[in-house]
Amino acid sequence: MLQIDIISVMPELIRSPLEHSILKRGKDKGLININVIDLRQYGLGKNKQVDDYQFGGGAGMVMRIEPIYNCIKDLKEKRDYNEVIFLTPDGEIFEQKTANKLSLCTNLILLCGHYKGIDERIREHLITREISIGDFVLTGGELPAVILADAICRLVPGVISDEESALSDSFQDDLLAPPLYTRPSEFEGWKVPDILLSGNFKEITKWREEKAEERTISKRPDLNFN
Repeated sequence: MLQIDIISVMPELIRSPLEHSILKRGKDKGLININVIDLRQYGLGKNKQVDDYQFGGGAGMVMRIEPIYNCIKDLKEKRDYNEVIFLTPDGEIFEQKTANKLSLCTNLILLCGHYKGIDERIREHLITREISIGDFVLTGGELPAVILADAICRLVPGVISDEESALSDSFQDDLLAPPLYTRPSEFEGWKVPDILLSGNFKEITKWREEKAEERTISKRPDLNFN
């Protein structure tokens, strides 16, 4: 089973997406478990403070080290983790290959940044990997954490009933998916390619490979699939 523990100061932003669709089915099957921890449980003082002004001045609050340290310490007392991942705009860009590798793990921590950022000592001493979902800034790391969880968990064997479907998604083998069609075979004069109706699966596979390469060259020439 894959265990993912998500640490957040805004857990309400995360819980709903995790209780539906493929993630819910994977949880119901006992193949994955996603636990959302409210960092304020580890906050300081009666107000459960998790942030403070930054040394040296400047705009924006910074997440304090003590709540995060204590939370991760508690989690590590229960199990060993393959990775402690910080969701941050300046991390490595998340790709399908990364999702594939992380789906082979058994225990992951996802730390959601918030406010201006986190105390640098957390990154230096507690984090093993930093990941970004793109070159833009969000209010916090909660939505990226959900994206990672979805992309990773759907690859765990058995979560998706048709495992071949996951393996043929876009970006597997650095290719975009080929064009897809379903019934009716003709609508408003728009026809499905004859090859897909031929029943010749060898030729259909060849056609799909060719179309996947054409689409990748046209839409994402930056991908190196050769």
